[in-house]
Amino acid sequence: MRIAASVEFIGSSFSGWQKQLKVNTVQGEIEKALFNVTNKKISLTAAGRTDAGVHALSQIVHFDVDIIRPMHSWVKGLNAHLPNLIKIKWAKIVSEDFHARYSAKSREYQYLLLSQPIASAIWSDRCGWTFYELDYNLLLAASKKFLGKHNFDAFRSSECQAKSPIRTIKTVEVKKFNNFFLFTFVGDGFLHHQIRNMMATIIKVGRGDMNLDYIDELFEKQNRHLVPATFSPSGLYLANIEYDESFNLPDQKNHLNIFNK
Repeated sequence: MRIAASVEFIGSSFSGWQKQLKVNTVQGEIEKALFNVTNKKISLTAAGRTDAGVHALSQIVHFDVDIIRPMHSWVKGLNAHLPNLIKIKWAKIVSEDFHARYSAKSREYQYLLLSQPIASAIWSDRCGWTFYELDYNLLLAASKKFLGKHNFDAFRSSECQAKSPIRTIKTVEVKKFNNFFLFTFVGDGFLHHQIRNMMATIIKVGRGDMNLDYIDELFEKQNRHLVPATFSPSGLYLANIEYDESFNLPDQKNHLNIFNK
């Protein structure tokens, strides 16, 4: 039996998603919880891997078991064995052809940025921060430069293992609330550090240190050394994964609630 589940977590205390020896990871914690409730070693497959310090409103996973239990028992049982910064939101039986990674049609990331002279203690590991004053219209215009199909080679990590740097960004949004900016990016997939490198570039434009045409030049020259230093992971959230409706998964419309009035 294959079960899909949604995982919400704050990544600040973990060394990323992927299980590693001798360090705490989100995958490692969930697999330990699975062992505690089944007394079996069960491997998780996730929609994507997140870096240390990156969060998720909904990471989608699947795992295979031969134990029949109500879905609410899986949710409550796993949460009882998980640290407070990791929670299972829902679980659902899916068909054997569902794959958390390969069945995904698109992925949505949100980036929360705080712009004010002094960093926030309350939001220290939950958002990115800059002391520069930012122009909303410039931030929006810079963000929209990334729309469409591009070669993102200049915007990925040197450690990125993806075979192709070609990615398509379908949707870009920027919202402002007091000193916070919320960026939303929806695409067919993202490269290692791609969004954080995009954010570093967008912020440069937003504070007036780089003109919009420079982004076109970065795409043209494909030189990672010309792109600003990778921005903080603290504001990055894996928000939603889109799947075909035939899988009948619970609604995936997760958003940071800071902008709700």
